[in-house]
Amino acid sequence: MDICFRWNRKNTYSIAALVPLIPEGRRVKQPCDGIMIYSFATRQAEAVFREVENAGTDSVFIAGGPHPSGATEQTLEYFDYVVLGEGEETLPELIATVASGKDVSGVNGIAYKDSRGNIVHTDVRDPVDLNMYPCFDPDIVMAPLEISRGCPFRCKYCQTPRLFGNTMRHRSIDSIKRFSKYYKDIRFTSSNALAYGSDGIHPRYDKVEKLLRELYECGDRNIFFGTFPSEVRPEFVSTEGLELITKYCSNDKLSLGAQSGSERILKEIHRGHTVDDITNGIEVCFEHGITPVVDFMVGFPGETAHDQDMSLGLIKWICKKGGHIHSHYMTPLPGTPYENCIPSPVSDRYRRTMGKMALRGKVTGCWE
Repeated sequence: MDICFRWNRKNTYSIAALVPLIPEGRRVKQPCDGIMIYSFATRQAEAVFREVENAGTDSVFIAGGPHPSGATEQTLEYFDYVVLGEGEETLPELIATVASGKDVSGVNGIAYKDSRGNIVHTDVRDPVDLNMYPCFDPDIVMAPLEISRGCPFRCKYCQTPRLFGNTMRHRSIDSIKRFSKYYKDIRFTSSNALAYGSDGIHPRYDKVEKLLRELYECGDRNIFFGTFPSEVRPEFVSTEGLELITKYCSNDKLSLGAQSGSERILKEIHRGHTVDDITNGIEVCFEHGITPVVDFMVGFPGETAHDQDMSLGLIKWICKKGGHIHSHYMTPLPGTPYENCIPSPVSDRYRRTMGKMALRGKVTGCWE
């Protein structure tokens, strides 16, 4: 059976990690006969479901990624199998089982419908060892280097700990160096870049320094650490951490996840840091000549206009000091405590203020 990865620019990172596991697979931009593999997030779900429903091909459809893992029942209305969570071990085994016509019930980490139409979840797999799997296939598709996976925090809006667990796992420096050689500009993915080598709660700057120093000593390449598509938790932003970035890295910006300027909201969403952590981290950035790019969400369940005003106050302070803001409206994601919530409306004051600041180039995003 032909094996095809449904590729688009929104799922490049996922496909980059999966392609090396299935050497005979190929990337396609539309459904084909054979085994069709999809990976997608909630924002793409409606379009993907419509495509599969209207495919008209002789295909076995396999779905994975954030949305299928969180909304398994909905996904199985259109797909034959769902890979739950990490796919490195599960996907090759599932494909081999399907291609040989064997019983899939022994494949751990999947969901499917049995002959009666009942949804079956097989046993959960243990988290994978990142060092056992490549970041990408440089001859086919590349992505930023994934240096860590998982998160010890349980933010109510976030899928990361639900997909990858509460224990942070880190790719070894040797593995990172092996894949970094393909880049002139080295960028990373991590839920918290400055947590590299740590438990995700207590920084290990010695581990971060070893990583950055060894990459720096590899040659004339630019290292961008703690920038998109990574970010840094504000309580990890310290003089010690910033000195490492200014010493070894090329970036003059740092992406911080603040999410709210309301202490009440930060506690309600289980964010795990305070407003003081945000302001302290931002001050440290400016002290080291680093421009903070700070992420805010709006529309949390139960959020009031007063809570949004508190975020606005912090946003104005950050912009006045020379920082930048990325703000967006909260999307209820499947598999999270907020999956069935109704987001709060955005106040007129928040909307007007952010609109004016966007026109001045101070903020980006979509907060409607």
